[in-house]
Order: sequence, then C-alpha cells, then structure tokens
Amino acid sequence: MRVLVAMSGGVDSAVAAARMVAAGHEVTGVHLALSRNPQSFRTGARGCCSLEDSHDARRVADRLGIPFYVWDLAEQFKTEVVDDFVAEYAAGRTPNPCLRCNEKIKFAAVLERGIALGFDKVATGHYARLEEVDGHVELRRAADMAKDQSYVLGMLDQRQLRRCLFPLCDTEKAQIRAEARELGLGVAKKPDSHDICFIPDGDTAGYLGRVLGERPGMIVDVEGTPVGEHSGHHQFTVGQRRGLRLGVPAVDGRPRFVLEVEPVSNTVTVGPRELLAVRRIEAIRPTWTQEPVPGPWRGQAQVRAHGEPMPATVTATDRAMIVELDEPADGIAPGQAVVVYDGDRVVGSATIDRTRVTTGEAA
Repeated sequence: MRVLVAMSGGVDSAVAAARMVAAGHEVTGVHLALSRNPQSFRTGARGCCSLEDSHDARRVADRLGIPFYVWDLAEQFKTEVVDDFVAEYAAGRTPNPCLRCNEKIKFAAVLERGIALGFDKVATGHYARLEEVDGHVELRRAADMAKDQSYVLGMLDQRQLRRCLFPLCDTEKAQIRAEARELGLGVAKKPDSHDICFIPDGDTAGYLGRVLGERPGMIVDVEGTPVGEHSGHHQFTVGQRRGLRLGVPAVDGRPRFVLEVEPVSNTVTVGPRELLAVRRIEAIRPTWTQEPVPGPWRGQAQVRAHGEPMPATVTATDRAMIVELDEPADGIAPGQAVVVYDGDRVVGSATIDRTRVTTGEAA
C-alpha cells in the first residue's frame, strides 16, 4: 500500500512514519510549509511549522530511507486558518485555529493532493483509533486518554476516515519516545507542540491588536454600568478572568469574568462566575463521522481539546446540533467546537453559535 505520512518534525509523526515502513508499506514523507517566510514562525519553540521542524522531519525521513518532500500550502493556510482566526475574533467569537488547520489543511488539502498523486492512505501522528464496523469506519478515542486527539479530528467525515491511518492509536506517549530512541531518531526528546504557530511570541491578544488595530470601547457589568475600558473587544474571550484591568471594583469583592463579547457595540460584559454556567449549546455547520443520529439521544459532549467529556442529550440535523448538558459548565464561548461522543466513539463536531446559561438567558 502506498502511504503518505504527514511529518510535522515532531516525535509522534516520526514514529508514525517508522511504523508504516516497518509494516512494509511504500512510504513517502511530506512536510507542510505554512508560511512564505519560515523565519516568521517561531524559532526554537514548540510549534509545528518552524524552519527547524522541516529540518527535523527531513532528517527522520533520511534515517528511515524514505522519499521526502515539502509542500507549500502557505497561501491556503493564510486564507483558511489565519484569516479565519482574525475574522472570528473580530466577530466576537473564539476560534480554534489548530482544529481549523486539521480540517482545511492537514486532512482536506493533504488528502486531496495525496489521492490525486496515487496514494492509498494518509498517515499522521495523531492519537486516535479507527475501527471498521458494519462497513463503516468509526473514529474512537486513543488508548492513552492523556494524549487523546479525537476532539481535533471530530470534523472528519466517512470519506476522509476511510483514507486515514493513525499508527499511534494504541500507544502511550512514553512508549513512543522509547521507540524513537531505539530507532535512533533525533526527535526522541523533542518537546510536544502546543502553541499557535503563526503567533511567534505566544501573545494572542497582542497579535490581534497588531492585526486589527485599536478600537477603544467600554467594559460593563451585567446591569450595563461601565466598570472599565478596553482597546478592542477582540482581545477578550468568554470566561476570561485575567487582564481585564477593571477601574471599578466589584461591590461584593468577588472576581469577575467575561460573560459576553459584543462586536457591534464594541462592548465587553463582565460578571460573577455563576453567570457563565451553560446548560444548552446551539451549534452550526455540523460534520458527522457517519449519518446524523435522528432525534434526541444520550451521549457526551466535549468543548476543549483536553477537556472532560460531559453527559448530555444531543439533538441533531444536517444543519445544526443542540446539546443539553446534564450539569452546567463554565467558559463555553461561541466559535469553539463541540464534539459529541457515544462512549468512546466520535459521532460528530460543530461550531458553537450561542449558549444559554442556567437562567435561560442567551450568551
């Protein structure tokens, strides 16, 4: 089988490539160049797109004796991920650029190009499992729950899942590093990536301020009383506590959190934590690993990459997803993704459009 391995330059994709070679497949490695100027991406840090990362990936490919290429997807990355990230914040939402990159770049674009070039499958170093059941491919949580990445893969559909391979599905991270050391791969001790690659200093608020500029506005409490000023609503997200710089202290002395970001009036509303308690999530643009399950059904919902699954009732259509949580949860922001599960099986993913707090108000 001809397998294209997406090699980020990290230890996970390196071992994924090694396992494909050991399995006897015809393997080719590819690294994605996502910036027209690689030096503009973080140097010597824990991203996945720096110049050092491409060199690390090439050295692994040389060690494994497989062909290696760099694909320039910088323009598509800028349009689909960077521009989308900025536009979402400008609209008062909180996007997940890594999930967007998986959806539009690492799978959609790479799969399409790989298939066009005659590859049978695309393998990555993601931690998730694939199982074929009754003629369908099911996406399931990884064996190592601490590294499970099924949340960021929840937007894959059945057609894409049939072309994917996740060779690390049943392995814990410590074993992956040990395997890399045994193979003599220089990335065995390389730290995991975790930052937004196109924000070199890790300062998201500062980056958005530079790109979108300053737009002074008011911070108000739940009664609409001004309690501070800001230089742009795009520097805030629902659930945020730090960096509010409020000029008027709370009467009860309790900390305040961002409850709402309103882009039209350029207003940020803050209040006590209990007003963040969400029970109902209304999401749009759903994608399904299989056909949508009709009618309400019992499952679990996850709203962060490393968040806890929450028991919920899910009602889905081809255009929307409604999630009713059994217990209220804090800090769920429009723009984030909600992924729903049936046990450890991913059912689908959608973008949160709005939420309703326990009092029935919209957030």
